[in-house]
Amino acid sequence: MEQVDLGVIGAGPAGMAAATIAATAGLSVVVLDEQPAMGGQIYRAVASGGAARTDILGKDYLEGAGLAQDLQASTARHLTEAVVWDIAPQEGGVAITYSHKGIPARIEAKRLLLATGALERPVPLPGWTLPGVMTAGAGQILLKASGMVAPRAVLAGSGPLLYLLAVQMARAGSPPLALIETQSLRDQLAAAPRLAGGIRGWRILIKGLGLLAELRRHGIRRITGARDLEVIGTGRAEGLRFSAQGRAQEIACDTVLLHQGVVPNTQASRALGLAHDWHAGQRAFVPRTDGWGESSHPGIFIAGDGAGIAGAKAAAVAGQLAGLQIACQLGALDRAARDAKAQPARKTLDAERSIRPFLEAAYPVAAQILCPADKTLVCRCEEVTAGDVRHWAGLGCKGPNQTKAFGRVGMGPCQGRYCGLTVTEILSHSHNLPHSQIGAYRIRMPLKPVTLGELSTVNAPEDAEEGHPK
Repeated sequence: MEQVDLGVIGAGPAGMAAATIAATAGLSVVVLDEQPAMGGQIYRAVASGGAARTDILGKDYLEGAGLAQDLQASTARHLTEAVVWDIAPQEGGVAITYSHKGIPARIEAKRLLLATGALERPVPLPGWTLPGVMTAGAGQILLKASGMVAPRAVLAGSGPLLYLLAVQMARAGSPPLALIETQSLRDQLAAAPRLAGGIRGWRILIKGLGLLAELRRHGIRRITGARDLEVIGTGRAEGLRFSAQGRAQEIACDTVLLHQGVVPNTQASRALGLAHDWHAGQRAFVPRTDGWGESSHPGIFIAGDGAGIAGAKAAAVAGQLAGLQIACQLGALDRAARDAKAQPARKTLDAERSIRPFLEAAYPVAAQILCPADKTLVCRCEEVTAGDVRHWAGLGCKGPNQTKAFGRVGMGPCQGRYCGLTVTEILSHSHNLPHSQIGAYRIRMPLKPVTLGELSTVNAPEDAEEGHPK
């Protein structure tokens, strides 16, 4: 079994930065990532040709190229298409089990960094399961990885990502038909008092204003304060119906890209039993970490959006801080050197995080998404509706884990990734209890679907010549 100082799960900005820092300090580092190339979601394909589309994706995308180059130049080993499905704390570190192209393997690491990033919040509304409906993030993945743009698309929801994607689509020659936004002028005004506290993040505000100006130059229609969104169509998406400006409206389209912000991907941290807290602004559970990213379990670190949404730049500097502390704990860096290197990173991280309370208030999750109508599917895997969950609540179901017994919700292939928060929201509203008391799904290993063959051969001796289990 391979033994290393640091195992990093995820090769996004946090994972790349942490691995580079730790490897530069002299630690042995392995980065395990499911994707075919480093970069994560935000910098997807940046090291494999994506940088050629900088004129479409924007200059910020190039920051990922620098992180990727630094990692490639370091001694850290980056393993692509590695699906981690089991993490087991043990004396002196953790055992990480993964499959690489279907072949299972295991490494032991003295320290573990979870850099698993974020997931897009599920957007359960009528018609969201129709073909032709995707998340805005999926639309951006198509653009980054393949240069493809969804045709005749409507962008609907709330959050700055919609502006960025709309501008990128326009630059690529296929602007969206419209942006249908659920946040209102009232939300913007209510968020205004928080703007002063986020002044250190003024660059993000300038960037946002620039995107809005470019939207106007491209003539992209924006409608705010939209309610009662519904994707319409027979067999596939054919349009979006909604209410705004006091009347019902409808836009014909071929693709609907939905977005209501992103939330931390906590599957691995949940499965490890780490402490989590409810974050009211992000309306999600976030892992409890210290100023270096160390979790409630000593030796296990979390950095990037998986520890709380703050953006790509914040993720990178959080990864640097985690890498510095890990190097210090393992004796590769003394405290004075650690603190000196950490000072500029902390300053940047504080500035990036300062704007988040304003953005969270200005672009809140729509009420329709937090409390979907009874007939709306919330668990796509098991075809469970919001009404089903409310009915179970009336029968005495108190928490998400009990809903599994009532109707298998959360037990499908996604393992609760795309219904968990919605179920928590519905139960919290039904029982009039705080989200922290309702809780979240209890996640168990394996983290990803795994075959019986992989399970049966993970501990088998390896053939030295072929590298396959005997």
